[in-house]
Amino acid sequence: MVSMESKNNVTEFILRGLTQDKTVAKVCVSLFLVFYATIILGNLLIIITIKTSEQLDSPMYFFLSYLSFVDISYSTVTAPKLIYDLLVEKKTISFVGCIAQMFVGHFIGCTEIFLLTVMAYDRCIAICKPLHYTNTVNKHVCGCLVAASWVGGFVHSLVQTLLAVQLPFCGPNEIDHYFCDVHPLVKLACTDTYIIGVSVAANSGVISLSCFVVLVVSYGVILVSLRTRSSEGRLKAFYTCTSHITVVGLFFGPCIFIYMRPSTTTSADKMVSVFYTIITPMLNPFIYTFRNEEVKNAMKKLWSRKVKRSEK
Repeated sequence: MVSMESKNNVTEFILRGLTQDKTVAKVCVSLFLVFYATIILGNLLIIITIKTSEQLDSPMYFFLSYLSFVDISYSTVTAPKLIYDLLVEKKTISFVGCIAQMFVGHFIGCTEIFLLTVMAYDRCIAICKPLHYTNTVNKHVCGCLVAASWVGGFVHSLVQTLLAVQLPFCGPNEIDHYFCDVHPLVKLACTDTYIIGVSVAANSGVISLSCFVVLVVSYGVILVSLRTRSSEGRLKAFYTCTSHITVVGLFFGPCIFIYMRPSTTTSADKMVSVFYTIITPMLNPFIYTFRNEEVKNAMKKLWSRKVKRSEK
């Protein structure tokens, strides 16, 4: 990265941020502080509840705890910098800092895509082959699937970063976004970026499309198998799957809109990015606990233990 920086006239980038209006910026600071605090506290509560509850010792909750950890990490890549930049006049980020933010963002974001796909596979096996579930999705398999999600995210991010970092940046250095992402960065390169743009879109597109196909097939199989279940069994499976489908829609929808296209930017990109980097990680704990009695009961027990300890 350092050698690349020395070849460029650009040593830092100026982020235009989410808004240029100071009044709107002040409102956004308050909102995003609340949102970020909710992300941290809500997802930490999910993690602590799952780790301390014997009733939640199943693959579904094992994956959910990792999803909560990924959500905290993903929002932390952009939210603190966004909040800080809303408070200052000049919003800058160094060349190396920009590349690092892009790498970590894509690394964690792609890991979440793979993790959501793994969770759909888990639900498919649990509902369609309940007798083989404990043997098929055991602790070793769960660990391997989570590790594979991280490795897949790393490889994707490494490819995206290498494609972007080889580009020459001669100026201008103003990024029309609130964080460093591949499309706005490629747009600033002082060379023909058509091949790079197609490669970036293909990299993201293959992953998004293949994961989406796995998700559709998994839920298609689940829907077919539910026809033979009792009404109570169908209802329980429906509530479990509805939570996951909601999260998948909230995350995949904006990601497909942003990344499954050539390296172009639109005025809607910033607001769409806010949705999948901040809003979705904030909503996930509520979505997964709203109709899940097991998680709610585990949280009540966790709270009652805490109250008893404080009274002693």
